[in-house]
Amino acid sequence: MIKILLVDDHQMIREGVKKILKSEPDIKILGEAKNGVEAIDFVSKNEIDLVVLDITLPGQSGIDIMKSLLKIKSKIKILIFSMHPEDRFAVRALKSGAHGYLTKDSGAEQLVNAIRKIINGNKYISETLAEQLALEIYEEKFKELHEYLSDREFEVFLMISRGKKVSNIADQLNISIPTVNTYRARILEKMKMKTNVELSNYAVKHNLIES
Repeated sequence: MIKILLVDDHQMIREGVKKILKSEPDIKILGEAKNGVEAIDFVSKNEIDLVVLDITLPGQSGIDIMKSLLKIKSKIKILIFSMHPEDRFAVRALKSGAHGYLTKDSGAEQLVNAIRKIINGNKYISETLAEQLALEIYEEKFKELHEYLSDREFEVFLMISRGKKVSNIADQLNISIPTVNTYRARILEKMKMKTNVELSNYAVKHNLIES
């Protein structure tokens, strides 16, 4: 028996999902929740195989709730069931630990198929989303080192590469010297370098600063 927790703040949606799954003899909705607090409480007290989770809920977002649920029971499966199109949240949801993403305008058969596919150890995504994920993986593979830096880290990186002193960087960005040193340490780690000279040479080579 596939035991499911249904998490959605709209009763009409919950009733619709229950109606669809009622005809499946091996699927049982063990509980319902309207928000993250109720969902977390239910999962901590019950054995659940899969959570059908809305991504937009009052209080915590569905993504944050999902992370909390996975911390409580790492083997639980999560199917995001959302009114939002895939291109808005699906990739983020999957990267955060979701096992599938289904929009609420999908048919009843798709919902059942998604649940079964996830329970069998697979991810459930559309062909369009699969292509999007493949493209992101490809782009990630060919990223330049400086593209892994945050906006502020990149700003500090350019200043260091231009030979600015730590005290000058701190004054210009209105941050403390220890904070600048923390940024520098992160930059060196992310870019797999050890010295300011290496950073400067990299910046020149990639036309990020003038030589």
